[in-house]
Amino acid sequence: MEKILTGWQKQPTKLNIQGEIERAIENITGEKVDLTASGRTDAGVHALGQVANFKTTSTLPIEKFAIAINSKLKKSIRIQKAEEVNERFHSRYNCKQKTYRYIINNANQASAIYRNLEYYVPIKLNIEEMKKAIKHFEGEHDFKGFKASGTSSKSSIREIYKTSIKKEDERIIIELTGNGFLYNMVRIIVGTLVDVGLGKIKSEQIPEIINSKDRTKAGKTLPPYALYLVKVEY
Repeated sequence: MEKILTGWQKQPTKLNIQGEIERAIENITGEKVDLTASGRTDAGVHALGQVANFKTTSTLPIEKFAIAINSKLKKSIRIQKAEEVNERFHSRYNCKQKTYRYIINNANQASAIYRNLEYYVPIKLNIEEMKKAIKHFEGEHDFKGFKASGTSSKSSIREIYKTSIKKEDERIIIELTGNGFLYNMVRIIVGTLVDVGLGKIKSEQIPEIINSKDRTKAGKTLPPYALYLVKVEY
């Protein structure tokens, strides 16, 4: 049985994505590399479009790097493509914006197959109220009330450029695009939107909750397994 991976960040005693890719690269190039990602994803969070950079003196053609690295990786990790960049490029500091997606299953019954890929809510959500609520998160705000305790970021001010909520059959797809996100920020925002959909919070209360900077006024932190890092843009 294949062991379950933890989050992105390298950990000495646990399987993790960064460590697995670094080992694969070393296997291919013979070099120990330091892989720098656009950001760390927690255990359980999926990355459809993570970006990471490293330096190498390998002469392997760039178009063969992804295939070569994938041949040394577990099936749970895949490199989509590799490209050469300027030596000063930094996956994290040069990032302009990121898009995250959260998937909610709002059907009468939960899915057995997708149980670890979406969050199940058995009560019908008011998606129209959720659509009104999510618009209040757009713009630059202090998201202090939407971060987990122990967040190391010095500033909790972030800007969300674009938001969307759409329904596909019985699934609700929520997307947020911004210049950066605090630890658990997306999962707390979506937890708050679920409370709006359940009628526990009114959509017009969102600005007041944001301005309060009070974590207890926002919704709960939803599980990580329904969250996806969709795209990183430079």
